[in-house]
Amino acid sequence: MENYWKKSISFEEYFKIGKERLENPANQQEIDYKQYYELGIQRINRTLKKYIPNEEQLKESEAKNFDGKILIISEVWCGDASATVPALVKFFEGKNEVRIFLRDGDKSLINQFLTNGTESIPKVIILDKDLNVKNSWGPRPKYGKELLMKYKADPENYTKDHFYNDLQLYYAKNRGKDAVQEILELL
Repeated sequence: MENYWKKSISFEEYFKIGKERLENPANQQEIDYKQYYELGIQRINRTLKKYIPNEEQLKESEAKNFDGKILIISEVWCGDASATVPALVKFFEGKNEVRIFLRDGDKSLINQFLTNGTESIPKVIILDKDLNVKNSWGPRPKYGKELLMKYKADPENYTKDHFYNDLQLYYAKNRGKDAVQEILELL
């Protein structure tokens, strides 16, 4: 984990890289993902403006006295990441160091934290102060997983468009609160 931590970047660098990839794509994937980078940046900006840490969650965090670090495997273009990563960064700001590891540049880390065999992001890795893995979370809160299961169970009546729309409405209203709570429970 120490090598992955050393290769990780700050949230500010992560956001800057996302903007750079949008404005000056360096490869075909970045060109193909242009609309997702645009949406990701808009959603990150919205979350940064609207997210306010919940007082009860702050008290719970203090009571847990967690002295470790948070490593997030992510990419700016990811819809789930754009809703949760900025909230997590703001919540842990000043308490625990949060760094981001870009999934697409090195798949070796995400391959250790697959979700049902997939490279789904964001993946939050909770590390102790010595960078040992304590727990992991992701790629979306429980309610988001329930929406995905609803889509997979009946894609004809609950289409992919309905799923994505409902998921983004949930993220916009919830503003990271559920993701923070689920991670607090793992500390």
